[in-house]
Amino acid sequence: MGVSVTRNTSGMFLSQQKYATEVLERAGMLTCNPCRTPVDTDSKLAAAGDPVSDPTLYRRLAGALQYLTFTRPDISYAVQQLYSSTTSSLVAYSDADWAGCPTTRRSTSGYLAETCWLRNLLRELHTPLSIATIVYCDNVSAVYLSSNPVQHQRTKHIEIDIHFVRDLVTTGHIRVLHVPSRYQYADIFTKGLPTALFDEFRDSLSVRSSPAQTAGGC
Repeated sequence: MGVSVTRNTSGMFLSQQKYATEVLERAGMLTCNPCRTPVDTDSKLAAAGDPVSDPTLYRRLAGALQYLTFTRPDISYAVQQLYSSTTSSLVAYSDADWAGCPTTRRSTSGYLAETCWLRNLLRELHTPLSIATIVYCDNVSAVYLSSNPVQHQRTKHIEIDIHFVRDLVTTGHIRVLHVPSRYQYADIFTKGLPTALFDEFRDSLSVRSSPAQTAGGC
């Protein structure tokens, strides 16, 4: 399966180093300089540009990278963008698709689609929650709007979802609290990050360099 297992006193270390090397060799990138992060925070992809000469290779490499996320979850966001950067299916490609991906941001209302479903499921299982579910958000404006019923001129053109969020806050089902970006560990799966944040969040996923081989190791 392309996964090696190394045992030590603290557990097991899973690695796809050989597999990753084969993917790089297939892409002709063995001699390329490495990047500190898989996604440029300022990268913007567009449909413009000449199609790649071999879309079959693109498909194969995208699939290979997706399998690599088994032990490298830190590249999940970048790999996902290979599938969604142009269309909903993997059919159109340009040279720009190799360079990066668009920056995306999940809204507070997106998390509440999920939170309400879980609360409703618990209620149907006759275990309703008696306290509010806390949703953390790194956008101060979003936190403010979730609890302020007054629409100011600057925010009159807002999506209907914000009213849904406000109703949940008013009824006490949801509390939206602010959390600094440096504590939003899930951001590594949803957007491009600066190097310092990326390194910290990657460490939280227990992604490490391969341990040194000991005598008799395989």
